[in-house]
Amino acid sequence: MTTPSAVGLEVPDFAAAATGGEFKLSAQRGKPVVIYFYPKDNTPGCTTEAGQFRDLHGEFAKRGCAVVGVSRDSLKSHEGFKAKLGLPFELIADGDEAVCRLFGVIKTKNMYGKQVLGIERSTFLIDAAGVLRREWRGLKADGHAAEVLKAVTEL
Repeated sequence: MTTPSAVGLEVPDFAAAATGGEFKLSAQRGKPVVIYFYPKDNTPGCTTEAGQFRDLHGEFAKRGCAVVGVSRDSLKSHEGFKAKLGLPFELIADGDEAVCRLFGVIKTKNMYGKQVLGIERSTFLIDAAGVLRREWRGLKADGHAAEVLKAVTEL
């Protein structure tokens, strides 16, 4: 089952626990925001993706764009992952899946032959007015941050 696209619609405000304190979407108004969802801290694909967003962070910042990552990991796990990789952006700890469900990224996945619910790697680009401009779902981690940066540049 696919999630209907919300591109062109205003993203509802939300607040969530994050490294560096509470993240509130409405506090980001006036600048574009990239929210990327990933399955788990310290796994190969997620480490690649976070590292590439880190490496391009200066380019996002030059365009006034905030970047934030989201997974179901704890704040403690996120703090370690952020420190290990030197991430210059915040990570949201979405243990209750409220933010994941808001964006429709919880999907049934096959893991070792078992059906489990997990995060589908997805990214959302929200413009300065709070409107969803682009979404990427079920993506591959490697090279994705550069594709998102290109979309930010085109806003």
